[in-house]
Amino acid sequence: MSKAGDFDLATGLAGGIRKEDVLSTVEKYEKYHSYYGGEEKDRKDNYTDMVLDVGCGIGGPLREIAQFSMTSITGLNIHEYQITRGKALNRKVGLDKTCDFVKADFMKMPFPDNSFDAVYAIEATCHAPDVVACYKEIYRVLKPGQCFAVYEWCMTDSFDPHNQEHQNIKAEIELGNGLPDIRVTGQCLDAVKQAGFEAKGLEYIGLAPKGSQRVLHFLLKAADGLFDGGRKVLFIQLLLAILEFYLSGKKYSQQCISSWLGSLMWTASHGAV
Repeated sequence: MSKAGDFDLATGLAGGIRKEDVLSTVEKYEKYHSYYGGEEKDRKDNYTDMVLDVGCGIGGPLREIAQFSMTSITGLNIHEYQITRGKALNRKVGLDKTCDFVKADFMKMPFPDNSFDAVYAIEATCHAPDVVACYKEIYRVLKPGQCFAVYEWCMTDSFDPHNQEHQNIKAEIELGNGLPDIRVTGQCLDAVKQAGFEAKGLEYIGLAPKGSQRVLHFLLKAADGLFDGGRKVLFIQLLLAILEFYLSGKKYSQQCISSWLGSLMWTASHGAV
């Protein structure tokens, strides 16, 4: 979004997205990730006190979030070795006093109602045998009016349960990743609502400027078109024809031209132009 053309594209597609909003969002992102969320006092003022990481593994995201937010995070995990490893890593970075792990099943958590200010799950609740029951348990331990952020593995709406090839692909993913049944995105959203939550996007919570979702929709459609066009040999990204190459009245050799073009294509492929 740093170039004028990108701003103009976003403005047109998003129906009036402001450049100031984009710049503000980028600035916040860079500040959080470059300086761990700003000054220590600001972090303590801006972030919640008690957070739960559901299905935390060895606590990689837990430590990153705890370091920039200055908050206390409890990692919930059923795997003894991962908990032991996570505690050792917490001690190594000085988080053993503020963050801890609890060995338990996220389908039946050992916490009272309304215990946490925020809850998140990263590629964990997709392992739940009953996702509605899992989300309801998270809803129970979360304080009223607070947020649950979840990152799920899902089949898209393009998945056809009657297509044998689709079924085989789904089965291979489930087998290799220990998943009971990968749910379709719509099923996950319905489960969230059945548990009592209201689904919100990044625009609602202020992490993306208004209109971002609309831009994302257009970009995803464009990506589908590029993929299908290339797969069916209907579209080519670069068609290059050279007859003779002159610059300032001087004719250059084929070898020189090839060298320049190679450098240009490498630079373009790495996002520099």
